[in-house]
Amino acid sequence: MNTVHSERRGAFIEGVRDQLPLVLGVAPFGAIFGALAVSVGIPAIETQALSLLLFAGSAQFIAVGLIGAGTPVFIVLLTIAIVNMRHLLYSIALSPHVQELGVRWKIPLAWLLTDEAFAIASLRYQRSGTVQDHWYFLGTGLTLWASWQVSTYLGITAGALIPASWQLEFALPLTFMAILAPGLTDRAAWVTALTAGVLALVLANLPLSTGLLISVVAALALGAGIQEAESRHEEQAGR
Repeated sequence: MNTVHSERRGAFIEGVRDQLPLVLGVAPFGAIFGALAVSVGIPAIETQALSLLLFAGSAQFIAVGLIGAGTPVFIVLLTIAIVNMRHLLYSIALSPHVQELGVRWKIPLAWLLTDEAFAIASLRYQRSGTVQDHWYFLGTGLTLWASWQVSTYLGITAGALIPASWQLEFALPLTFMAILAPGLTDRAAWVTALTAGVLALVLANLPLSTGLLISVVAALALGAGIQEAESRHEEQAGR
């Protein structure tokens, strides 16, 4: 029993350790989110609740922009759901490694499944595959979650001290560009990003901020089509 406990603790600590370098890059965005949310009129407690319960950086930034523009709740929720559809792919990729776990494990691990947690956990599953790897997953996910809460709170505190005359809206697109840039590694990603940007500008005057929703759906569909076409071409070339 002591050996099992030691293995679990060791795996958890390793997950915490391996996530810490990524926290250095993620935490500033949590602070920016907190400051931006307060600046557009979202109460501090609701801003913190978004990080506590939603815990999805890109979705939270989108929510701030849409809420600040007075977008109806339904459109906000639908846009967030579409943007976070990539998590379905993450779940499919990790499902073989967690399918033997009970619901008490699957629910919290699904909630903690972010881009960074997926990147670290998937590498662990590829190189290890031990029965205690879900403790590693928990460690890496909780580390990111805790740092996001702290950084959001610091952003809220700083945002409350910033005079209302200081316009922080410009930080939102800059932040998105910083988040987006590392992911632009192939043609499909570039086409998706550029299409979404152009359509968002062209459709900016549509009512209820539906232009953003249409831009996201259209860009994702186009990017997925390009990626599928490239995959088929590679398969044919390999025959």
